[in-house]
Formats: sequence, C-alpha cells, structure tokens
Amino acid sequence: MSAVLRFAPSPNGRLHLGHAYSALLNDSVARRRGGTWLLRIEDIDPIRATPENVAGIEEDLAWLGLDWPRPPRRQSEHMREYQGGAEKLRAAGLLYPCGCSRGEIAAAVAAREAETGQPWPRDPDGSPLYPGTCRHLPLAGREALAASGRPVAWRLDIGRALAVSGPVSWRAFEPDGRVWSVPASPERWGDVVLVRKETPTSYNLSVVFDDAVQAITHVVRGVDLEAATDIHALLGAILGLPEPLYHHHRLLTDEAGQKLSKSRGSLSLAALRQAGETPEGLRRRLGFA
Repeated sequence: MSAVLRFAPSPNGRLHLGHAYSALLNDSVARRRGGTWLLRIEDIDPIRATPENVAGIEEDLAWLGLDWPRPPRRQSEHMREYQGGAEKLRAAGLLYPCGCSRGEIAAAVAAREAETGQPWPRDPDGSPLYPGTCRHLPLAGREALAASGRPVAWRLDIGRALAVSGPVSWRAFEPDGRVWSVPASPERWGDVVLVRKETPTSYNLSVVFDDAVQAITHVVRGVDLEAATDIHALLGAILGLPEPLYHHHRLLTDEAGQKLSKSRGSLSLAALRQAGETPEGLRRRLGFA
C-alpha cells in the first residue's frame, strides 16, 4: 500500500517558515515512500477561517512548488461525520455534557489549590485539568443539562475511556524507516472537550476522523503536537479506526527561541516573497534543496 500523508493547516492567517518546513517535509517523505500527500483545511473555526486565508494557503504552497490532489478536504464540510463519531462515544457512555465556563473552571481550580495548598495538575499544554464538576452530576442532572438549551460542551470521561481501551500506545517512525512503539498516557490530558459549545466537534475529534477517512498512513507534524497523539491514539482505539504512523519534527524558532506562530506575527511566506525571497532559496534554507 502506498504511503498517504497530509498537511493540515488552520486558515487563521498566512503561512510562515514553520509551515513551509512541515509541508516540504511531508512532500519529501511522501516522495521517498512512493506515495502522496493531501492538503486538508482545518476550518472548524468559522470566524477565523476566511476565504482569503484559505486562498493564501494554496497560493503559498503553489509558490513553494508543491502540488496536491484537488479539491482539499475542508473540515467545515464534514460536520455530520464528526457528529456521528461523537454520538458513538455518547452511546457508549464516554461523553458527558459540561456547562462550565472558563471562569467557573478557574475558580474551582483556585478553590482546590487554596484548600490543599498544592498546585492543581496541569495538562501538557500547561492548562489546569478539568476538576470534574459536571462529571460528578447524577444522571438526572446530566440529562437536564443536556436538554436545557444552554450551550454545553461534551467532555470525554477519561477514566471510563481508559477502562474500555486498556493500555494505549502509538507507533512512531523516522524518515529513514525505523518504527517503534510509544506508550501513551492519555490521562495526563484529563477530561478533554471533544464537542465544543460553539462547534459540533473539536480538533482532537476531527483530526482522528479525517485521518481515518482519508486513509492516512503516515502523520508528519510538529513536535508541539506529540503529546496530543496520546488522545488521538485513545480515540482511534475506542472507535476501531486504523492507526497511522507518526513523526513529530522539530519546530522552527525566532531569534528569541520561541516557535514561529501566526499569533505572534511571525514573518509570513507572502512577506518573504514580497521581499525577494525565491522558492529555491527558501528550500535551501530549510534543507530541501
């Protein structure tokens, strides 16, 4: 079976050098393995996912000399698929409704820390773990919350999920061909949100379904997403989805040592192009001459 990879940016701004590195690495690995890579537009955020940003992604990738099958998959066009996945998890008793606001969660965590004198556990991204406020509601309370018409998120009951899945692992690979198993620890994420209040899905739920539907065999993405692979492997195991191999590449950083980011205004490929940068020069700079 030929390798199938994917480059999956969020259209919330123009691509920068870090995106270029990831796209070129996907292309390189796909070519080395006699396969292909797909462009996926992760546009579940309807406010920031503007048509101009989507067009900018394709323009930047084409300028780099890359090509991909058209049309790209757009997550906004597949909400029913994600809803179906969430319904399977609900039917299995693995999701529960949560009406807590960020302020309420922060207040509950602060109260626990004041009571115990100990810092509350954090997830790999540094956010406090959800304290389980709505998980502890009786069944009648959960049903009333879900039927209230109030915006609710749906969280994964991580304890029940791990009881169903048993020990979880995922397979890592290096472009030179090495493959090994990595034990996963999904519990360090706590009860993650799989269905957001404003959107009938989340990144973690969507990405697992997309990779399965698109028959992705190799996932090449930044090391900042390595910890999230624990949740993706857990969801894949529970839902019986195919398991891709994962490679998490280094991140490009700025002069201050911080990773390149749209939110911090990192120099975009469009700006580099306007300043006279050429695709060939950029490829050489990134090690893809």
